[in-house]
Amino acid sequence: MTQEIGKSIRTRDRLIFALDVPEIEQAKKLVEELGSHVNFYKIGLELLMTGEYFLLLDWLINQGKKVFVDLKFFDVPQTVASAISRLSDSGATFATIHGNDSIMHAAADAKHGTLKVLAVTALTSLDRGDLDDLGFSCDVRELVLSRARRALDCGCDGVVSSGLEATEIRKSLGDKLLIVTPGIRPVENRPQDDQKRIVSVSEAFSNGADYIVVGRPIRDAISPPQAAASIQEQIEACFA
Repeated sequence: MTQEIGKSIRTRDRLIFALDVPEIEQAKKLVEELGSHVNFYKIGLELLMTGEYFLLLDWLINQGKKVFVDLKFFDVPQTVASAISRLSDSGATFATIHGNDSIMHAAADAKHGTLKVLAVTALTSLDRGDLDDLGFSCDVRELVLSRARRALDCGCDGVVSSGLEATEIRKSLGDKLLIVTPGIRPVENRPQDDQKRIVSVSEAFSNGADYIVVGRPIRDAISPPQAAASIQEQIEACFA
């Protein structure tokens, strides 16, 4: 857990809270409620559909927060490049992309400023059966490692990967990529949860993650600030 790539990351920034709520005002209320317990926020497709997505992005940055734009850009390379170039001026810290080598190359070449491009490997909601349905005959870990290698070769800054595969990425690629890990469950997974490839906070960092993304365990807690504070304590213990 002493990867060179992660040494410059402030411990409290390693927790990214997923603002997966339907309305902007609900998102802002959560941010205000969480206060200093969370400094990094992920905003995705659900909030995009409000029509006020970029107003929220600006608001978060004005609040002194970091923003992870999780829109998983996937289109012809030039279109993705144009989107990433425009987003680079927004103040966002991370942006996700899908796609083949040409898309990843285009995004990496187009980014500027402080924006970092993260390639999605395999969604944490997918298991072996889901990959079979999608036509992937390889093992999940093989797929993730292949995607990570290609992301590095194409100039991406990091990958989004389950903590279950983070170990293999670190073994193969060392400290050359940031690893952002969703599917974090500090407590036992609920039957209705759509995340399948999950790990705990300590497992994620032990396996090589630089950041973790946590949503429902904080959002749906009786006290979201207490839940966030508890996770921050677990993170601090990992890097003590």
